[in-house]
Amino acid sequence: MKITLIQIGKTHFKFIEEGFNEYVKRLKHYCKFEIKLLEIPSRLKNSVPDKIKNIEAELILKNISSNDFIILLDEKGKEFSSIQFAKFLEKQSLHQASLTFVIGGAYGFSDEIYKRANDKISLSAMTFSHQIIRLIFAEQLYRAFTIIKSEPYHHE
Repeated sequence: MKITLIQIGKTHFKFIEEGFNEYVKRLKHYCKFEIKLLEIPSRLKNSVPDKIKNIEAELILKNISSNDFIILLDEKGKEFSSIQFAKFLEKQSLHQASLTFVIGGAYGFSDEIYKRANDKISLSAMTFSHQIIRLIFAEQLYRAFTIIKSEPYHHE
């Protein structure tokens, strides 16, 4: 299975980058994992939120194809336990050769991206920065694959 993670904005904290890279390295045993880091031009970063969301939407849409299965990491999405997420991934792998997960910017997603998405997942009822979500997501993705393979990482 191929999994792509699209993220708006780069990570400014070394500890997040190091943790994320550790899980990316571990994920190579389970899937082809691709990262697309998208950034809006710095001159536009102080625009009004709706304009920023629309610019981010343009970037996201340029980086996906019409047949990509898009899953937004969004506070309005379904919440899963780690085991439920593993089952979700396993089920999707029966129907999809690849999945694309998207982490939005500080203001979330535009309506256009919500309309394009095939699904939405919430990693928590709490709000996290887009920087730390990439680390949390990578760890949960790794955890899900170890659950699927019955490997001793996840404990009940």
